[in-house]
Amino acid sequence: MDAAAVVGELRQLHEDAVDPNVERMPADEEIFGALLYAEKHANALRRLPSEQQRAAALKRVKLWQFLSEQSEVHQARAVNDARAVGAEWQELAPVLAVKAASAAYNKARRLQAAALMEDSPEAEPVRRTPEAVLATEQRRIRQQEAERRAEEAAQQRHHLLMPVAQRLLQHRDSLLLDEDAEYWLDEVAEVLSNCSTPIQTVSLSRYLAAVVRALTNAERHTARPAATTDDARLALAAVAEFVTTEPRSRQSDQSDSPRHDSRR
Repeated sequence: MDAAAVVGELRQLHEDAVDPNVERMPADEEIFGALLYAEKHANALRRLPSEQQRAAALKRVKLWQFLSEQSEVHQARAVNDARAVGAEWQELAPVLAVKAASAAYNKARRLQAAALMEDSPEAEPVRRTPEAVLATEQRRIRQQEAERRAEEAAQQRHHLLMPVAQRLLQHRDSLLLDEDAEYWLDEVAEVLSNCSTPIQTVSLSRYLAAVVRALTNAERHTARPAATTDDARLALAAVAEFVTTEPRSRQSDQSDSPRHDSRR
């Protein structure tokens, strides 16, 4: 949510109501102060129609909810920093407004659920229990390790991948290209022009696999060979052999459809 924009909308309602004190309202970025002002001067909106008064109150609710969620994220990070410099759970108990070290630990784990969602907003919601947070953290560590291994493997194969891709592009005019094959070859050419990082190498491998799938489908549907010259056939065979030996986890998340391009 663009909280500053919502504060700006709230400010506009106060201006529309000719609030005599609106110039004292804190800046849009000062959400907490602006909310305190809006709460204190809510009566100034009585000149507005009831629909606008209701809209202003709902914006305040929305902004307080935003602050509540953000406070948990930042408190979780503060707890992590405190632990990193040696703070014990017993020391954290009073500042977390609990009585025992175990309660401080459990509260910190619940706060961590908010931090995990902030780091990966597209992920599934994390239940606010220590067990659920721990399981989520471990799962993400495994995912990160898998990604790291895939990138390392891609880097090791980089010296083989580049000439294979370049050779296929050299014989592009001798390939049976439909819309999908054209699209993925364009993606190959774009990445190949500046392919230097492990992530780019992984992307290049995926796009080559998509080219092979598209050409195979075109060949099946038209009953015509995907390559019309011997050199093109050899280039395509080299690519097909390369992507066939790629780790399955790196091929499986690439859709046949151009709409699923992970870089866009």
